[in-house]
Amino acid sequence: MSEASDTPADAPAKTSTGPRPEPIRFFGTTWVDHDGGYAVRRAAVAVGALVAITAGCLVLRFAYQGLEIAAVGGFVTLLVVTMFAVCSALAFRHTWAGYSTRPAPDTRSALRGLLTIGFVGSLAAYFFRSLTEAPGEGLHRSEYETARAAYERRTARRKAKHPRKRRP
Repeated sequence: MSEASDTPADAPAKTSTGPRPEPIRFFGTTWVDHDGGYAVRRAAVAVGALVAITAGCLVLRFAYQGLEIAAVGGFVTLLVVTMFAVCSALAFRHTWAGYSTRPAPDTRSALRGLLTIGFVGSLAAYFFRSLTEAPGEGLHRSEYETARAAYERRTARRKAKHPRKRRP
């Protein structure tokens, strides 16, 4: 699903001027007023994330069985299991923190490998966040409200400085 086909993100906002809300994957701009099937989308995202977690764990189970068949030894098996557990925990923490603050662009590229290995942790964070809100909604909402307030202040100042003269 693309953002354009999901939501009325391309549709004009309620106000034609000022800042516009940033669309969120799978939700577009429905997160602003919780309209346009927002609740259904949240439920679908939660179920989808849970299905992806299950599939990911199944793939990891096959990898573990492959290590057993290859008879690589207990130490290597322990290292691989520990690596996936640690990377999943770090990916969960990084993904969860990314819903409240924007990570630096260089941080995301530096952690790309870790997040790929710990994909189950990222999916788990996505699942748990989708139970309460659209993942990233809180961050987007605070940024949007801040931008709206700044815009309102600017336009109020502009109107106070240059009041329109009424024609008789």
